Amino acid sequence: MTSTTSPAQPAEKHVAPQADHGDPARTLIGRIAEGRAWLFLAGLIICFEVWSRFAFGATFVLNPFNLQSIAIFAIAPLLLATGQTFVIISGGIDLSLGFIMGLAAVVAAHATNMAGAAIPLPLAMLAGILAAVIVAGFPGIINGLLISRLRVPPFIGTLGMFGVARGVAFLLAGGTTVPVQNSWFALLGNGKFYGVPYLVMIAAVFVIVMHYLLSQTRFGQHNYAIGANVQAARRAGIDIRGHILRLYVLSAMCAGLGGALYAARFTAGAAQAGEPLLLDSVAAVVIGGASLFGGSGTILGTVAGALVIAVIQYGLVFVNVEPFWQFIAVGVVIIISVLIDQAQRRFSGGRQDE
Repeated sequence: MTSTTSPAQPAEKHVAPQADHGDPARTLIGRIAEGRAWLFLAGLIICFEVWSRFAFGATFVLNPFNLQSIAIFAIAPLLLATGQTFVIISGGIDLSLGFIMGLAAVVAAHATNMAGAAIPLPLAMLAGILAAVIVAGFPGIINGLLISRLRVPPFIGTLGMFGVARGVAFLLAGGTTVPVQNSWFALLGNGKFYGVPYLVMIAAVFVIVMHYLLSQTRFGQHNYAIGANVQAARRAGIDIRGHILRLYVLSAMCAGLGGALYAARFTAGAAQAGEPLLLDSVAAVVIGGASLFGGSGTILGTVAGALVIAVIQYGLVFVNVEPFWQFIAVGVVIIISVLIDQAQRRFSGGRQDE
């Protein structure tokens, strides 16, 4: 008897339960988790609209000036967060983006001024932007080599580059801001086309390109595969080292574009331009639905996350609330977003850190 019944018991015990795809609880949590950034955004807009109507008798969301201001507020953290999205999906993180952006802003200002003395101002403007993006790529190359070749943890490697980029940026700036003497550069940063700021148009085109790169190309597919299971990705023949190197270069160049547009908006380059935006970039990605465990996230979700932060920052100022509350509000949204992600992972049987 024992020889026939004992083998059967372990077999029954280790049979994996079938997934119940019709479970309403799992379906609801999955949908909330996927669209939580847009739900946060809608809730915030409704909240500020009601508040504005009762307190001032004026609209918040239907005011064109408010919409333009929110969009402008969102551009810089969004550009950083776009590159950060790729990195976080792969299971890494880039802490150097803030001062890579500052370095790029200083380079853009210097390059535009120097080129303006020799070539027409429109070409000088383009030369400054190109120089900023190229120079920003060098810290990205070093980050990628440290992480992919020398196996330095992303947190430590990019934290070290944070300090290096910060020091180089302040040295190039001489400890001050670098004014830009180029009217075309100022027009790019502050001009509008039929009421739409040029910066918003540039950011929109950039987001569309990055969305396509992540969702429709082999590079994007490999990125998700590496974040979900790096060992399985390696067995599938994906060049892990090469991909990670390209990944951090892409992330740094996104920050480079952000620095160039910052210099255009303020007609000056500042080494500390991106310092307060680093945490906002990570927050936008997390609020947008990406998991810090890697393997999930979208560019469109990151756009919503950046808009959530911008609405909080601008909305609190609009309703005359002390701006320090924005840190509390953003922190609460991040915590709620992470809790939703954890709940989704529990219900779907995803990886958990005990």
